[in-house]
Amino acid sequence: MLRRHGHRFVAGFLALTLALIGAIVAVEAVRIAGDALERPTVDAFYEQPAGAADGDPGTIVKLDPLLGTPLAARAWRIMYRTTTVQGDPVVSTGVLVVPLAPPPPGGRTIVSWGHPTTGAAKDCAPSYGFDPFTMIEGLRALLDRGYAVVATDYVGMGTDGPDSYLVGVTGGNAVLDAARAARAVPEARASDRLILWGHSQGGQAVLFAAERASRYAPEFDLLAVAAAAPAANLIDLMGAHLDDISGVTIGSYAFTAFSEVYPQAQLDDILTPDALEIVPTMNELCLLPNIADLHRIGQPLVGNFTTSDPTTTEPWQQLLTDNSAGSTTFDAPLFLAQGLDDTLVIPDDTEKFAAHEASLGMDVTFHPISFADHGSIAYLAIPGLLAWLDRVAPR
Repeated sequence: MLRRHGHRFVAGFLALTLALIGAIVAVEAVRIAGDALERPTVDAFYEQPAGAADGDPGTIVKLDPLLGTPLAARAWRIMYRTTTVQGDPVVSTGVLVVPLAPPPPGGRTIVSWGHPTTGAAKDCAPSYGFDPFTMIEGLRALLDRGYAVVATDYVGMGTDGPDSYLVGVTGGNAVLDAARAARAVPEARASDRLILWGHSQGGQAVLFAAERASRYAPEFDLLAVAAAAPAANLIDLMGAHLDDISGVTIGSYAFTAFSEVYPQAQLDDILTPDALEIVPTMNELCLLPNIADLHRIGQPLVGNFTTSDPTTTEPWQQLLTDNSAGSTTFDAPLFLAQGLDDTLVIPDDTEKFAAHEASLGMDVTFHPISFADHGSIAYLAIPGLLAWLDRVAPR
């Protein structure tokens, strides 16, 4: 009898499991079908109309409802206005996702996400991808909490604009203006409550956003700031990779961006002749789908990429310093996750940054994960992040 009950239990459990798997597959199939239907018109979305940058930061230029959306959510591609480090008006793109469930009184809390490095070319924008949500770490959990989640592409990807890779102020502005854009979509029902969350390059962007929020976007109530393996100190980051393939890849993106943004930064003052030849090609390649090609092109330049140490050579030393976070405080609590197996953002550097922020009187939680590397840290940090949010920004 007990054995028969056991068989019935197992059979019932398997049937339920298969039903759940079937439901998930069906939902994903619908979303993927929606993504496919959108592809023929996606390029037109990223074309800017005349006068696109004319208007207040955070106002909407274009809004495109998406057919392929996460379960129980609605979403839009957005084109919105923002500003550069020089204060020039520019345009950025991204995606906005909200749950179908009714919003709480006062509207939804916004989570503005900063994505990790994807490249520097226009088509490296996450919102341009077949699945525009794939790089938003923790999206499902954030939607289940009722948040409105907005994810910028930064400036210079997706649509025309100056290169902004690791340009802290421009990245921070794009993160804050994405949150403003979320509030400008009436159907999103977004409030002025704001959480910032980012990984790697996006960690730098959200840290700059937090440091600038009280001056640049004072209308927001900044509740919490979280970053996984942030590119917080560019002197440390570049110094750790001067003679490896990561330094060649990061440097190809970053030095090019700095040379386009800062008149005093000339590529031929820091890159070798061999590097100058290959950097344009590397900047055309998006990181994840072309990592093998980037390494193949860049590997011969390891040890022969720069003419001098950019962390000690002007104007590069000052530019790396200016684009490092930690020069000013902010009132919101800070969560810093770091994988102890990370070989890109060195764990000691993030722990040192956490100690620096705490020394300024900030409320800092350092969350190391022993088995996480650079690629997995944001995903593996989600349980700790959610528990921390329950404490510092309860719903």
